[in-house]
Amino acid sequence: MNQPSTLGRTDAMPADHPPVAKPRVGILLANLGTPDGYDYWSMRRYLSEFLSDKRVIDYPRWKWQPILQTVILAKRPFSSGANYKSIWNEELNESPLLTITKRQTAAVAKAMSERHGDKVMVEFCMRYGNPSVDSVVQRMVDAGCTRILYVPLYPQYAGATSATANDQFFRALMKQFRQPASRVVDAYFEHPLYVEALAQSVERVYAGLDARPERLITSYHGMPKRYLMQGDPYHCQCQKTTRLLRERLGWDKGSIDTTFQSVFGPEEWLRPYTVEHVADLARQGIRHIAVASPAFSADCIETLEEINGEIREAFEHAGGERFTYIPCLNDDAPHITALTTIIEENLGGWLPARG
Repeated sequence: MNQPSTLGRTDAMPADHPPVAKPRVGILLANLGTPDGYDYWSMRRYLSEFLSDKRVIDYPRWKWQPILQTVILAKRPFSSGANYKSIWNEELNESPLLTITKRQTAAVAKAMSERHGDKVMVEFCMRYGNPSVDSVVQRMVDAGCTRILYVPLYPQYAGATSATANDQFFRALMKQFRQPASRVVDAYFEHPLYVEALAQSVERVYAGLDARPERLITSYHGMPKRYLMQGDPYHCQCQKTTRLLRERLGWDKGSIDTTFQSVFGPEEWLRPYTVEHVADLARQGIRHIAVASPAFSADCIETLEEINGEIREAFEHAGGERFTYIPCLNDDAPHITALTTIIEENLGGWLPARG
């Protein structure tokens, strides 16, 4: 969150010395991004930035950009804008992802302030859209952050999420005359407190149901299968996340399925596809399922519209009767506890030990 300026001058400085901010440690949370609005031009700007990222679409630029700029961006902003409009936070005129990320940042900032006072500054940025990584890094440097811990809010590592977020952070650092020391938080999918937060979210929803779902589906964002074959660890980390969740819940094998959503383009992506799998379950006679999204730290278009819309409809159209969506961890207390613990572990040596 924004902090008051700490610019000042010490007695040891000569009179003509420029102001120097009091040194502090910055904690920068980073999420995927959001358009500024659901109108055509806001959506076009956002989609152009997102789909031009070589980490996301790695086709040769000469081949991909003409298709993107003349075909895809002529039509997709309308359909994507309609999807965003269906979930938009009209009261604050922003996407749910932005609303939730603000709440997460405020909760982490409160916890860190209680522990370290004004020695820390907590902010958030978006890889695509606003607030941009560049602008927030600049604000933190101006406020005296000589050290920045960068926290990509992706529990599992993927080149198209974690790596591109890191790329943008490093590009922002390249523009700084005096670069702050920096650290990047690694994927935290197997951290016990993250797994605990996931398990509690499932238990909380199940406790409020009058009948237990016959199957839990953990739906992760998809990626081309080719990326797995090239060495991206995302698929394996998703599989392990599901296993750790099942073990923490104490459930039998076969009680949770791992699937992948948001397929884009003509090539094969990681399987099974969520939308096909839930329909298959319904055709097999399963009438009640629950779906969770462990790869998303906050509810967004892929969960609120895709899972609760397209995927729910696929299940019900195939004969399913009850579809229970388990919200993302968002700013739930166990999630904030997990994040602040992970942050503290990665701050080792940067802040005085608490007495």
